[in-house]
Amino acid sequence: MTSILFVCVHNAGRSQMAAAFARSLGSDTLEVLSAGSEPASSLNPAVVAAMAEVGIDIAGKKPRLLETDDVRVADAVITMGCGDACPIFPGKRYEDWELVDPAGQSLEVVRGIRDDIRGRVAGLLESLGVRGG
Repeated sequence: MTSILFVCVHNAGRSQMAAAFARSLGSDTLEVLSAGSEPASSLNPAVVAAMAEVGIDIAGKKPRLLETDDVRVADAVITMGCGDACPIFPGKRYEDWELVDPAGQSLEVVRGIRDDIRGRVAGLLESLGVRGG
């Protein structure tokens, strides 16, 4: 089982989209986690709408706080603008994806962020050998 952790500040946009795409595109040998260093109270409505447009329902997801154990169990840790809030463990794969924060952005802008994230997730899964069919 391969485990990927997606982390952003509020866990209300970027990391939620990335996790949803990983679940959608990944195989049954993939565990997906997402969390935030300062989680919001709810998901960004524009993010929920943008994901619904591509057939992925994340409306029931809730932002959650990043815990050290999340990082400990992950094989790959993907951060998105949360700085140094993520603990570092030797032997883990770390990537920092520079992405526009969808907070306060129009649906049109969020669509572009969504599409960027989808491509990055597909590439990540391919490199980890967990791409679904």
